[in-house]
Amino acid sequence: MGFSSRKWADIISKTASRLYFFIIIVRVPLFRFPCRVGICQTPIDIMVCQLIVSQIFPEVVIKALLYPGAIKRSLMEGKTVPDPDHLLNSYKSNMGEGHASTDLRHLEIVAGSYLCVGGALLGLMGRGRMSLFGLILIIWGVARDVRKLIRCCKCKSIAKWLKNYSKAKNI
Repeated sequence: MGFSSRKWADIISKTASRLYFFIIIVRVPLFRFPCRVGICQTPIDIMVCQLIVSQIFPEVVIKALLYPGAIKRSLMEGKTVPDPDHLLNSYKSNMGEGHASTDLRHLEIVAGSYLCVGGALLGLMGRGRMSLFGLILIIWGVARDVRKLIRCCKCKSIAKWLKNYSKAKNI
């Protein structure tokens, strides 16, 4: 006896939620974005930077978010598993005032990161849409940054072409 389409949808949904949780919690690099500690590559990195600065959550919660990714990194690099007490040291020592602005692009990435992590955690308990909104916000924020870079490069190349064209015309 085969599965109904509703049963298949439920199996696919649960599998996707668990896979998404795994990708977020082990801190698979998804993007590169400037943050307080340099370049953040995961939603958890951005969220941890904000949580350390705001000091809203106890350090135990932050360490719990960082530890699975630290285990993955140590296994991939062939190193020993780090001590949980030393996880925040690298974040706190690299914490600077750079890229702490509150421009719209930065807020989109921060909000998207919170929604991604929250959606991954809630996805284990049941269906949710928070992670979808988080990904959309992150993609939107990063895409706006990329558009600015493309516009800047186009302007420079057009200016260079005009400069070369005027030189060629004067000769």
